[in-house]
Amino acid sequence: MTFPSTHPALARALVARDYSVPTAVQRAVLEADAAGRDLLVSAQTGSGKTVAFGLAMAHLLLGEQERFGRANEPMALIIAPTRELAIQVQRELDWLYADTGAVVINCVGGMDVRAEARLLNAGAHIVVGTPGRLRDHLERKRLDLSKLKSIVLDEADEMLDLGFREDLEALLEATPSGRQTLLFSATMPREIETLAKRYQSEAIRIETLRRDQQHADIEYHAMRVGPGDIENAVVNVLRFHEMRATLVFCSTREAVKRLHGRLVERGFSAVALSGELTQHERTQALQAVRDGRARVLVATDVAARGLDLPDLALVIHADLPNDRETLLHRSGRTGRAGKKGLCTLIVPYNRRRKAEVLLTAAKIKATWSTPPTVEAIRARDQDRFLADAIFTEVASDDDLLQVRSLQAARSADDIAMALIRLHRARLPAPEDLPEDTGPPPRKEFAPVRGDAPLAGRQRFERPNRVARASDAPTSSAALSPRSAPRARDDRREMVWFRLNIGRDRNADPRWLLPLICRAGNVTKAEIGVIKINDRDTRFQIVAEFADQFADAARTTSPKEGHISRVGANTAADDAAVSEPISTMPAANLRGDKKAPAGGAAVQRPFNKKAPWRASATKRPDKPSFRPASSPAEAHANAAPRDARPSGPVRNGAAAPKSRSKYAHKKKHRAAPEKTN
Repeated sequence: MTFPSTHPALARALVARDYSVPTAVQRAVLEADAAGRDLLVSAQTGSGKTVAFGLAMAHLLLGEQERFGRANEPMALIIAPTRELAIQVQRELDWLYADTGAVVINCVGGMDVRAEARLLNAGAHIVVGTPGRLRDHLERKRLDLSKLKSIVLDEADEMLDLGFREDLEALLEATPSGRQTLLFSATMPREIETLAKRYQSEAIRIETLRRDQQHADIEYHAMRVGPGDIENAVVNVLRFHEMRATLVFCSTREAVKRLHGRLVERGFSAVALSGELTQHERTQALQAVRDGRARVLVATDVAARGLDLPDLALVIHADLPNDRETLLHRSGRTGRAGKKGLCTLIVPYNRRRKAEVLLTAAKIKATWSTPPTVEAIRARDQDRFLADAIFTEVASDDDLLQVRSLQAARSADDIAMALIRLHRARLPAPEDLPEDTGPPPRKEFAPVRGDAPLAGRQRFERPNRVARASDAPTSSAALSPRSAPRARDDRREMVWFRLNIGRDRNADPRWLLPLICRAGNVTKAEIGVIKINDRDTRFQIVAEFADQFADAARTTSPKEGHISRVGANTAADDAAVSEPISTMPAANLRGDKKAPAGGAAVQRPFNKKAPWRASATKRPDKPSFRPASSPAEAHANAAPRDARPSGPVRNGAAAPKSRSKYAHKKKHRAAPEKTN
C-alpha cells in the first residue's frame, strides 16, 4: 500500500481512482505525528490538497468504524472561498468517502437556500460551503456545529483577500474547543499566521515547497508586445499551442467581454466567466470547457478562484496581475497533479518593469521572447496536421470506396489540396504582429532659449522686460549669441515677423498663436519661436511659407494688430510702437481682467459688466484696477491723480461718495458701544 496510515475504506477508493503515489502534501498529512493534530499547511495550488485534508480527518470522523452511522449534526465542516471550489471539494469527497456511507452536502451562495435548509435539517456528516452562506445558516439556527470534530479552511488566503474575515471568525467561534483545525493555503501572509495562532492549538507547520523555488511543473514565458497588440498576441499564442483547455486572465469584466467577443469573432470556441454571471451560466461555461465543447475560458481573478479544470495546460495573462500572490494563484490553475503546464505573460513595453518586479517577487524565472509569428504558426499547423489521427486510423470499407471514387474523379494533388484547405478552414487565422521595437524614441526637447526649434514644435519665450523694438534683429547674422539660432542641417530655415501687440496689451501665447494662424492662414506646425516684448511680439515662420504668410497678413483687421516682416520697411510700425501707451488700441484682446503691467492704465472700451478704473494703492508705480461705473469715470481715471475728482464720476460730474450698506456693521464691529 503506497498511502501510509490510510483508512481501509478510503484506501479502496484511492485504488479505484488509480491513485498509486501520494503527492508531497498528502504524504505529509499522513505522517504519524500529524494524526489528529491541528495543521497549518502551505502547498501549491493543484497539489492534491482536497484529498490530503480528506485523508487527514478520516480517523477523527470514522475511528475504527467502516461506515458512518445515521446523519445528524455535521461532524466536519469545509469552508471554501468560491462556489466552484466548494462544489469541486464536494465532488472529491463524494468519491473519497463513497464506501463509508457519508452524506456530503454543500451550502453556497447563488443556490436555493430553502433546499439547503431542508438538507441540513435531514442531517449530514460533512458540510462544504462558502463563508457567507454558512454564516447565514448558523445565525438562523439551521447549522448546528456543537458536534463538530474537524474544520477545514481551504484556500484561506483567498478568503481573507475576498473580505471573509468576519464570517470565518464567526464560524470558528461557534465550533467546540476540542475540534481539529486544518488550515490550507497556497501562500502564508501575516494575516494567515495571525488567524492560525488565534484558532489553532500547537499546530504542525507543513510546507511542501521552498519559498525561493518556483513551481517545477509550470514553464513561464513572458512575451514583449506593443500596447495595442495585446489581443492579437493572445490570438497567436492560442493558435501556436492549440491546447485542449486554456485559461485567459483579464483584470476587469469589460476586458473579459471585449476579449471574449474578439475570440468568438475570430472563430475560437471560447466562453467567458465573470462575477456578473448567474450560477447557472457559470456552471454551463465551466462544463463546456470540461466537455471539450469550449477550448478557451476568459475570466477575471475573482471568478476564476478555486477552478479545477483537469485538462488545463495553458494560462495566459492578458492583463498583468497586481501582486505576486495573484500571479501564483493564476498560474496554479495549470500544472496540477503532476501534469506539466505553461504560463504566458503578455507584457507591453510600458509594463515591462512591472512584469520584472512581479516575477522577481514570486521567485519565477521566465523566458522572454516575442509572440509567435505567422510563419511559426503555419509550421506548427503543418506538424500537427501530419500527426493527426486521420492518417493512422484503420479504414473501413466505406472509406476505401470513397477513396477509389475520389481517385477516379480527381488527381492526387487535387485531393491533397482539398484536404489542406478543409483543415485550414477550421483554424482561426493568425495575426501578423509587427516586430516589437520597444518604446518609441523620446522626442528631442526644444533647445534652450535662443536656439531654433524643431519643425512643428512651438516654444514660447519671455525675454527681459527692458527689451526694445530697436533691439530686434534684422537678420539671423545680427542676432546676439544668446538669441541667435544655431545652424543645423536637420532644421528648416525660419523668417522673423513682428506683431505690434506686446505685454502692454496682455499678450499671451494662448491667444496669440491662434491669432497668428488665422491672420496668416498657417498652422502651428509652421510657427517657430514666439518672443513677447513690452510693445510687440516677434515670431518665426518657416521660410517656404513666409511669402504666403506675409500676403495673407496684409489683409488682417487693424483691431487684431499689424503684422510685418522683420527687416522689411517697418517705419510705420516703429512709429506706432514709439507712440505713448495711452494712444494704443484700447482693447485687452485676451479679454481677461488682469491689469497691464507698468506705467499708466490702458483703458478698455466701457463695459457695463467689467469696466476698469484705477484706484489708489500703497505703491503708486503699480496701480491696481477695479471696474469703472461709466465712460466718464474711465476718462477721469486716465488723468493725473492730483487732477481727479474725489468721488466717483457720474455723467461727467463728481458725485458724493456713496456709503456701503454694510458700513454701519463694520463700524459697529470696529468700535462697539460701551455699556455700563
